[in-house]
Amino acid sequence: MVVPYLFFLALVASERFFELALSRRNAAWAFANGGVEAGRGHFPAMKLLHGGLIVGSALEVVSLGRPFIPSLGFPMLGLALGAQALRYWAVTSLGRRWNVRVITIPGMPPSTAGPYRFLRHPNYLAVVLEGFAIPLIHTALLTATVFTVVNAFLLRTRIRCEERALGYRARRARPPRAEPSAQSGGGGAPPL
Repeated sequence: MVVPYLFFLALVASERFFELALSRRNAAWAFANGGVEAGRGHFPAMKLLHGGLIVGSALEVVSLGRPFIPSLGFPMLGLALGAQALRYWAVTSLGRRWNVRVITIPGMPPSTAGPYRFLRHPNYLAVVLEGFAIPLIHTALLTATVFTVVNAFLLRTRIRCEERALGYRARRARPPRAEPSAQSGGGGAPPL
C-alpha cells in the first residue's frame, strides 16, 4: 500500500500548488483593491511546516516501514477528504478574498457565507484535521505528532495576527461562536 499512499501524497502536493496559484491571483486582486498584508514574519515557517507534512509523511512511511492498517487508514482517509471538503467550502465561500496570506481590504466587512456563519476559522480547522489525518492514513505517527504540535504554535500566532488585522476585539471580549470567520483569506494550508 506504500505506492498508493505516495500517489495520494503527490495529489495533495499538486492541490497545494494549485492553491498557491489561486492565492497569488487573489492576492494581486486584493492589493489592486487596497489590500494590506500582515503576518509576513510567520508565513515562511508555515510554508515549511506544510511542505514538511507531505515530505515527512512520505519519508516516515518509506524509511521506517510504517504499515498500512486498514482500521486506521480508511477512517483517516475519510477524515482527510472531509477536511478537504471543508477547506474548499471555505475557499469558495470567500471567493477572491481567499488567500494563504493575511491580506485585508480596509472597509470590507467580514463574510458571513458558507462555513463562516458557524466558525470564525473553518479553514484552520481543516488544516488541523488534515495535519493529523494525512500522516495517519499510513501510520506516520511521528509526522502527525510533530506537525500537530508545531502547527498549534503557528496557528496561535497566525490567528492572533489575522484577528488583529481584522480588528477583532481581545479574546475576552470575543463575539459569540456564530460570528463569521476572518476574511483575510482564511489562511489555510500554505502551499508548498
